[in-house]
Amino acid sequence: MTAPTDHRIGRRAQAFLRRTGRDYAGTEDRPLRGYLAAMAAFGAYTAGWATAVRLRGRQLPDRPEPWDVLLTSVATFRLSRLISKASVTSPLRAPFTTYVGPQGPAELHEEAQPESGKETVGELMTCPFCMSVWVASTLTAGQLLWPRATRAAMGALAALAGADALQLAYGALVDRTADG
Repeated sequence: MTAPTDHRIGRRAQAFLRRTGRDYAGTEDRPLRGYLAAMAAFGAYTAGWATAVRLRGRQLPDRPEPWDVLLTSVATFRLSRLISKASVTSPLRAPFTTYVGPQGPAELHEEAQPESGKETVGELMTCPFCMSVWVASTLTAGQLLWPRATRAAMGALAALAGADALQLAYGALVDRTADG
């Protein structure tokens, strides 16, 4: 049996959250509950990786090696854009987003569906900056658990990022030559 005090505390907490959300958002519609759920999911996700690393008995390095930081940065950039913007990965985003149009070479502009629950996931799925937090955490955990396979995958992603930069540079050079 639940004490009446428990119900009052719950109602007060809910009223506080509603008031905070209303005060924060002003005239905009901001999905603070969804963001809170995303933060909790990320916390659980990283706790799961940390537990796996600990159970495997892997030691954390004293400090990250500069090469690993650079490789992780480039791989995170490329994989985050691949997940959040690439045409070929649009089926992963489709349940949470609406197609708006093309946005750059082989990339799409999509918007989060405004439905409750879908909006936060849609924002995460279409934002390479938001996605990079999840990707960097995953790649870091992968380096601790499966270093050789993870570095090989990150090397491939870094090569893809380099190839993308070369494709764009070549296209710009061709355009500049054709105009000149």
